[in-house]
Amino acid sequence: MKRTEPRLINDIINDYLRADGLEDVAARQRACAMWPEIVGPGINRLTSRRYVTDDGVMHVYLTSASLKQELSFMRQSLIESLNRTIGSDATVITDLIIH
Repeated sequence: MKRTEPRLINDIINDYLRADGLEDVAARQRACAMWPEIVGPGINRLTSRRYVTDDGVMHVYLTSASLKQELSFMRQSLIESLNRTIGSDATVITDLIIH
C-alpha cells in the first residue's frame, strides 16, 4: 500500500462531494444550519421552518408578523452574512423570502 501525506477530513469530504456533484447541495444545507448563528437564539426560536431551493432562494417561515417585517428590512445583509458564513467561493444564497 502506498503511503500518502495526511489530509484533513474536511478536504477529503469536499473532494468526494465535488466529484459527485453534490457540493452545491451541501452548501445549501450549510446555509440552513447556519441560520441560528446568523440571527441568534431569539429569532431562531420564532423560526418554524427554513429551506433553500435549487436556484438559491432561501425560504424562512416565522411565527411573528412584526419580526417578519423587521427582517424584511435586513434581507440584503442577511443574504451577505449567510454567504460569508458558508465560505463557498460561489454565491449560494441569491434571495431570501420571509413567510
